[in-house]
Amino acid sequence: MLGAMFREGAALPPNSGPQGSNYYFIDRDGKAFRHILNFLRLGCLDLPRGYGETALLRAEADFYQIQPLLEALRELEVTQGTEVITAALLHADVDATPRMVHFSARRGPHHYELSAARVDTFRANIFCTDPTCLGVLRTRFGVAEGEGEGSPHFRLEWAPCPEGLPEVEYRRLGLQQLWVVGEAGVKREVVGTSGFLEEVLQVALEHGFRLDSVFPDPEDLLNSRSLRFVRH
Repeated sequence: MLGAMFREGAALPPNSGPQGSNYYFIDRDGKAFRHILNFLRLGCLDLPRGYGETALLRAEADFYQIQPLLEALRELEVTQGTEVITAALLHADVDATPRMVHFSARRGPHHYELSAARVDTFRANIFCTDPTCLGVLRTRFGVAEGEGEGSPHFRLEWAPCPEGLPEVEYRRLGLQQLWVVGEAGVKREVVGTSGFLEEVLQVALEHGFRLDSVFPDPEDLLNSRSLRFVRH
């Protein structure tokens, strides 16, 4: 199809651009065309990890009548055992509850003072219809195997240890921190809402999701409490 469009003598007049330049406008999906061009350049199909628009790319390849690309897409689906799942939903929300904790702090051999520290407890919910993405999120946040498996939803609860609160008091309250496992098995602590949602955002983008809505302020992603992602 592309060859027929631009073959000498084809009835496809160019559009006039600035400074006497000409250009052609093709009314098709621009994002999918990137992968079509790469296939024509390289001769092989190289899609990003978690690519979720295989059906759209197949439709574009059919429009342009690029048979080798159609065959490569069919082979991709066969090697994965089934047709690539495209449509999926991912929703994550987190709520923080502050409270004051009072405790006795030892200042000397026989000297104790009544002290207080603010503890923020975070409760998060994650819902995802893509089992692969959900499994990555469970692993990243250290959810135990077998806990809630088979369900598209899991919950997390954590409370960072505030400065000034003794470790023994922190443990006595039954609190726990939230750690994620990054590259090379390096662990890092998730301190608050923004850190948690940043981890979810990273996994979502890696699996082909796009951000659909932000609550409460769509213009303030870093201070949001809820994120919704979709993949078509």
